[in-house]
Amino acid sequence: MRRHGKKLSRGFSWLAVLGALLVIGGIVGLVYTGAATLTSMLLFGWLLLIGGAVGLLQAVQSRGTSYFWLAAVVAALNIAAGVVVIRHPEGSAEALTMFAALLFLTGGLFRLVGSVVVRGPQFGWTLLQGAFGLLLGLLVLFDWPHSSRYVLGLFFSLALLFDGLGLIAIGVGGRRIVSMVTPPEPLPESSAGPSAAPSPSPSPESPESVRDQSNN
Repeated sequence: MRRHGKKLSRGFSWLAVLGALLVIGGIVGLVYTGAATLTSMLLFGWLLLIGGAVGLLQAVQSRGTSYFWLAAVVAALNIAAGVVVIRHPEGSAEALTMFAALLFLTGGLFRLVGSVVVRGPQFGWTLLQGAFGLLLGLLVLFDWPHSSRYVLGLFFSLALLFDGLGLIAIGVGGRRIVSMVTPPEPLPESSAGPSAAPSPSPSPESPESVRDQSNN
């Protein structure tokens, strides 16, 4: 039980260390949003490229099936998109920023209309979310393409920051729970002292054994 507790505690410690690294990366990204934007685009491009290569390998292994051509086309598109993003990260950031602004606009507009039409129990909260999404989309769209230099990096850094804080909370809380349920190690027993058990005294010889010895 103690051995498993130590393993779990060590695992939660590494989880907290990973969370601290993510928090540091998120703070650095918030300071240098332009570099964070380029970094996020390069990571996105490499993920597309690796995912496309893996998908193409799986498509080759499944040749002769009905979905071979579909898997091959999807893998080829992923590879092509990954190459384009890696070679042109700034242009890809502009396109993704425009897509994010349109997504915020449509999502905020649907939330506003839905909250007004339905008027459910979460009416105020839904209305606030819709207004915030609509305002954020308009701000990003009006500042485009200059906003593409910091919007994606800002979102990427905030995601790193909150994920790191979550991992730190899980690691610290997990170590605390493991220490509560793990039994303590036993104290080492002392070989001498007043608490030591008295050694048994040698028993006196019986009269029969003394008589046998004298006869011999």
